[in-house]
Amino acid sequence: MNHLEPASQSRQQQIFTVTRLNSAVRMILEQDLGLVWLTGELSNLAMPSSGHWYFSLKDMSAQVRCAMFKGNNRRVPFRPQDGMQVLVQARVSLYEPRGDYQLIIESMQPAGDGMLALRFEELKRRLGAEGLFDEGRKRPLPREPRAVGLVTSATGAALHDMLTVLRRRAPDLPVFIYPTQVQGSAATAQIVSAIMLANRRAEVDVLIVGRGGGSLEDLWCFNEEAVARAIAGSAIPVVSAVGHEVDVTISDFAADLRAPTPSAAAELVAPDRSTRAQRLVHLRQRLTQAMSRHQVAARHGFVLLQKRLDHQDPKRRLEQQSQRLDELDRRLQQHLRDRLHQGERRLAGLAMRLQARSPEKRLAIGKRRHQLAEERLHALIAKRQDLARHRLAMLGARLDGISPLATLGRGYAIVRTPSGEVIRRASQVNAGQTLITTLAEGALRVRVDEVDNC
Repeated sequence: MNHLEPASQSRQQQIFTVTRLNSAVRMILEQDLGLVWLTGELSNLAMPSSGHWYFSLKDMSAQVRCAMFKGNNRRVPFRPQDGMQVLVQARVSLYEPRGDYQLIIESMQPAGDGMLALRFEELKRRLGAEGLFDEGRKRPLPREPRAVGLVTSATGAALHDMLTVLRRRAPDLPVFIYPTQVQGSAATAQIVSAIMLANRRAEVDVLIVGRGGGSLEDLWCFNEEAVARAIAGSAIPVVSAVGHEVDVTISDFAADLRAPTPSAAAELVAPDRSTRAQRLVHLRQRLTQAMSRHQVAARHGFVLLQKRLDHQDPKRRLEQQSQRLDELDRRLQQHLRDRLHQGERRLAGLAMRLQARSPEKRLAIGKRRHQLAEERLHALIAKRQDLARHRLAMLGARLDGISPLATLGRGYAIVRTPSGEVIRRASQVNAGQTLITTLAEGALRVRVDEVDNC
């Protein structure tokens, strides 16, 4: 029973949660790959209100998701757009909540000169890793050279400047010129051939390889691997003198000594009348090299410390959480829109059902029915009234036809005794009797003087 427990514990130790696995993969990617340079086309660029940028970087056959946080994208000197070719420096990472592989962009520049800069950095890194630029393999320049060789253009201003300095500082110093192109596609092979020719002839103690200033593209032949290897493999000490003081080429790293300009190179190789001045120049050059090495070492140490800090820095988690917040905000907005649309559709359905069963509608129908019934009732009442009036008129006419008042109105009178008996025959009255005669208007009390019974 006991011999099974270690195996069970070992299996349990290999069980990862998804969160732990994603975190471990992210650490591996960031530690092993570090910063990388790559170029591609921008697509699906999104700039939410948080200030961060999210996009894809693609080429003909692949793409990768990228995030550039606002602390870095503020330094981008142009406005990126979909379809734009760019060169970026990024660190490979993993977006842990989704388990998506992505790039965290540190810097961005348009493609073009950026491609040359990328090639420059890649070649510098590769040749440096081979030890081609190690200070231990570089040789000191001869203090009193017997002859100086110049590998440069026969028609350039750099040749004129170097000859002027050499004549001023050491008029008796022999100078051998190895003419070559210093620009264009054929320049690389010619420079390599000139260096090899100088080594075969072995007629000089030091070589100056260089030209005047120009753009990065103009100086590119001095950034070619073949030229760097020819300089590093030269048996004759080489001084690199390419461009102006701010220009730096691969040849500068491969040469035994870098001069800021062609004129300065001539100053360095030509012995001066003052030994002390020569020594000061030499010490200054050594100090510059020592400072450069110290700066490179310090920069390297800083990069290592920065990487260690990045792995433990809350900024990394803050970036992850910020990206997660943007994603949740997009999902929330979409969810709210969906719920709103569902509510609107449901409300419209209920409104239609309510309208179909609306008390107001039914009340309107009832009112209409009541109105129609009321109109019919009024019409029936009016008809009944008309019939009653007509009948009343007929009855009134018939009544008028038999009414004594109508007879009286035609001049007749009603004769009564004071007791109210109606006199119809003369035999009912005696002479001297008082009678009451009723007319259409008013009555008369009369006395009978004479009675005629005929």
